[in-house]
Amino acid sequence: MRFGRAAAPKIVKPGRRGEPRGWRNRILAVGAAALALPIAAGVAAPTAANAAPIAAPVLRAPAGGQEELMVPSAMGPVKVQVQWAARGGSAALYLLDGLRARDDKNAWSFETNAQQQFGNDNITLVMPVGGQSSFYTDWVSPSNTNGQKTTYKWETFLTRELPNFLANYGVSKTNNAVAGLSMGGSAALALAAYHRDQFKHASSFSGYLNISAPGMREAIRIAMLDAGRFNVDSMAAPWSPAWLRMDPFVFAPQLKGLPMYISAASGLPGQFDRPASAVGVFNTGNAMALEALSLVNTRAFQVRLSSLGIPAFFDFPASGTHSWKYWEGQLFNARKGILDATGGW
Repeated sequence: MRFGRAAAPKIVKPGRRGEPRGWRNRILAVGAAALALPIAAGVAAPTAANAAPIAAPVLRAPAGGQEELMVPSAMGPVKVQVQWAARGGSAALYLLDGLRARDDKNAWSFETNAQQQFGNDNITLVMPVGGQSSFYTDWVSPSNTNGQKTTYKWETFLTRELPNFLANYGVSKTNNAVAGLSMGGSAALALAAYHRDQFKHASSFSGYLNISAPGMREAIRIAMLDAGRFNVDSMAAPWSPAWLRMDPFVFAPQLKGLPMYISAASGLPGQFDRPASAVGVFNTGNAMALEALSLVNTRAFQVRLSSLGIPAFFDFPASGTHSWKYWEGQLFNARKGILDATGGW
């Protein structure tokens, strides 16, 4: 088996729910991705530094099939779950995870029915695995609060290494959309803003879109320490050019002309909030607070875009917390705009 394909990938059934991902829950042990790294018998696995580029698709899955790939990167091999376009089209939708991104699966693949939603569409779903607390950006150094050995370089991966790799499978490097929730929401807008040649549509669900507002950096610091003990200062120095570059409120002018779907709910419990235990009540309370903070950020961002004369579609549901079933619905609402922009019907 050649490098680039995970050994015996398991087919993830769309719509299956995983375990709750509450504010205090810890992610699974790091290393699950490494278990899937294919190594030919008797042949050492290539490193990111010496891996030869793959020049052609390797037994590409049938149109519409699901697959797990191991993609070479400066961070080491990164697992990427894909669902190929139903009719072999070249468009792609990158789905970004939240702050507690796991190392075995992208949560879009098991917390939502995203794969089912796009199962008949001519667009490939690209779901990178890992990146807990990364904000999908290039960090300045490894986190010094949790023993991290490798510096996160997620923007480089998502905009250079991954699209170059997927091009060998017939996926376009210039006809993509990107969507994310929470951490992934602000990251989706950042990636689209700075890589307009790659992304034709961006969606942010419950994102933090005004991260330089008073108190936001410290709120992010606490959240990142809680999600893997990551140090926000290793990501970007306080209000440095690197930090401001991450802030949608700051880079908003660069979004002009980009189709966008942006949403945040009220934080009030809705149809998917029925805690049946003390733990459930605690998690719902956290989800309410996180969504309320996202709403404040998103409303400020809406005013910012309006002041710049930049149109975007905004949705502010009257109820809903910071949780997956609501984001599943928001992805469905964004689907038409994504397919229109990429021609992925």
